[in-house]
Amino acid sequence: MEKHNMILAAEEQFAREVTLGRIVNRSIAVWSYLIPGMFIIDYLRRGSAIRLYTKHFMFPRKLALNMARSMSGVEEKKIETLQISKDISTGLQSLKLNSANMQKAMEKMVHLLADHYLKLIKSEGNDYCQLIWNTYQNRRGFQSHLDLLMDAGKEVDRAILEKLGDTEKVREKLSVERQQIEMRLQNLADEIF
Repeated sequence: MEKHNMILAAEEQFAREVTLGRIVNRSIAVWSYLIPGMFIIDYLRRGSAIRLYTKHFMFPRKLALNMARSMSGVEEKKIETLQISKDISTGLQSLKLNSANMQKAMEKMVHLLADHYLKLIKSEGNDYCQLIWNTYQNRRGFQSHLDLLMDAGKEVDRAILEKLGDTEKVREKLSVERQQIEMRLQNLADEIF
């Protein structure tokens, strides 16, 4: 399997796991299971939520992965950076999350991910875990990357709160998502190292 596809598949699986973790933590009214057919509606809602979250989660990751694939020289990186900025702006506008702080936070996230993916693409390995092991060699190196990634994610969360309003509902959703992401990243580190 091509490394690009291997990384893409691993990130999509990660997004689905985070979504399922968020959904499982959400309480469901008991009465919804007493009504015939309600479990089917709940199943369809969950499937829709997984697809939507995966699409949003993968937005910066797909940009970063494409950027990493095309990076070969300084000139190309400058051109690619301009295109990435435009793509982020377009994507944020479609999500109604466009703001200067969101743009800046998302660009930071994409560049951080692109550097990580470029290292993985240059590394040897037959699966995603081997690529990470061969890239970082030890848990400390990988943890350093995860810390930067989590900090960038928190910046994105702050920009979302600023754009959507710092309400209890938005804060709670972001908090549950952040907890799921951090837990799954630590599980990945435990699995590899």
